[in-house]
Amino acid sequence: MSRKKIIAANWKMYKTPEQSRQFMDEFVPLVAGHTRDEIVICPPFVDIAAVVEKARGTNVEVGGQNLYWEKEGAFTAEVSGEMLVGAECKWVIIGHSERRQYFGETDDTVNRRLKVAAEAGLSPIVCVGEVKEEREAGVTGDVLRRQCSRAFAGISARKAAKMAVAYEPVWAIGTGLTATPEMANEAHQLIRQEAANVFGEEFAQQLRILYGGSVKPENANQLLSQEEIDGALVGGASLKADSFSKIVKW
Repeated sequence: MSRKKIIAANWKMYKTPEQSRQFMDEFVPLVAGHTRDEIVICPPFVDIAAVVEKARGTNVEVGGQNLYWEKEGAFTAEVSGEMLVGAECKWVIIGHSERRQYFGETDDTVNRRLKVAAEAGLSPIVCVGEVKEEREAGVTGDVLRRQCSRAFAGISARKAAKMAVAYEPVWAIGTGLTATPEMANEAHQLIRQEAANVFGEEFAQQLRILYGGSVKPENANQLLSQEEIDGALVGGASLKADSFSKIVKW
């Protein structure tokens, strides 16, 4: 089955609104007319309006980097799915390893966020992946199965229809290390099988599974040519228009 690839940028905590506008002014012309892949940029919350403004009428879509599981309330500094939709976001990243590592994210809170993202009509990018110690101990499969089964629990295939999953080996994020295409392909097959167990085979064959972990122009083609890799979630290399456009055009 042919699955349209997603090339998504996670800007993390980088760029002011003005820097975001400058990036978009440079980036949009570099990818104009590119329709083979979906292009998504997930900036910090304060930059969303600036990026949306520059993305209107282009082939670039915008997403948030997180959301909370309540619609509204006294939850200082949190952002709801409805707020992201109102800000013209189509996507949202959920459960990134940095959220798990630094901010107490768990498999169960990923599940709660995924449910409300689906309810709001957003397209979630759910992040899973093992740390170095788990990879070395040979339990990568166990970790991915646990993360996926808990994240997907209690969600129907209809509600999850817009979901994508990003496999991010934590030991490869920001380190310069990259899983070999074969390692990534194997992990993606496992994730797809877990999706089939929860949602059914038809859903699993349509599910897009991205790779994230030091993706850069030099390795994008080799990774994205793999049958099971349906796109990339790009960190550092997405911060410069030139390098990110080269990944988009892999």
